[in-house]
Amino acid sequence: MKSVVVTGASTGIGHACVKVLLGQGIRVFGSVRKQADADRLKSEFGANFTPLIFDVTNQAAVRQGASLVEKALGGDTLFGLVNNAGIAVAGPLLYLGLDEMRQQMEVNLISQLSVTQAFAPLLGADRSRKGEPGRIVMMSSIGGKNAFPFMGPYSASKFALEGLSESLRRELMIFGIDVILIRPGAVATPIWDKADEIDPAQFANTPYATSLEKIKKMMLAQGRSGYPPERIGRAVLKALTARRPKTAYTENPAKAQGIAVRLLPKRVLDAAVASQLGLKRKGRQ
Repeated sequence: MKSVVVTGASTGIGHACVKVLLGQGIRVFGSVRKQADADRLKSEFGANFTPLIFDVTNQAAVRQGASLVEKALGGDTLFGLVNNAGIAVAGPLLYLGLDEMRQQMEVNLISQLSVTQAFAPLLGADRSRKGEPGRIVMMSSIGGKNAFPFMGPYSASKFALEGLSESLRRELMIFGIDVILIRPGAVATPIWDKADEIDPAQFANTPYATSLEKIKKMMLAQGRSGYPPERIGRAVLKALTARRPKTAYTENPAKAQGIAVRLLPKRVLDAAVASQLGLKRKGRQ
């Protein structure tokens, strides 16, 4: 039986990936941070799902999780690793706490490398294992190709993940391990609900107060009208199983916006965003 590890499996895209993969007869090891989530998912998904309890920022716990998977595999290779766990930090960069920025990069970038290092031997970097080399799927974002105002920390982490993944893909060719990016646009998951937690009041004495209110409403609306997370799960399945996979798959419901981002000059996009969010320069008081 093929086996795949999915990080951040408790809700949203990770949960959907587990569901889709199990539906294809693939055994899944899913990482969660809480025992309650492990128990819930085990009850929901049954025998072919094994919870791994670790926070991706805890390197020792990640390696312990990899050891559990190694024992379950025997001497076989791991079919796939889906680096999905992540967070989204929002706010104007001039007023953002640096600890918030560090946390964003720690979870969305450094931890992705930590998890990859821990599971790479099982994917085939250890050449003594039996079976074809596995694949790594990195969960990026359309925010990793185009950065919106006030999503700078998140986009910075995803832009960096794109670069890390490209280097990694080329370095791992020596082992036959492929690295494939998934770039979701708006997806109807709980991460968008967190936009409602953004409190523009903390930036009330900055020039961005009104603009933050506008983007908060936009984010909530996009989340409610986004793709179902199972669609991203199916893209992950394709990345893992296609005979000749692309290096990246983009799943963006805002197709017109995606075309505009690709084709229009950056200055034109800047002007459009500034007009939409009220970021045009005002005259001196």
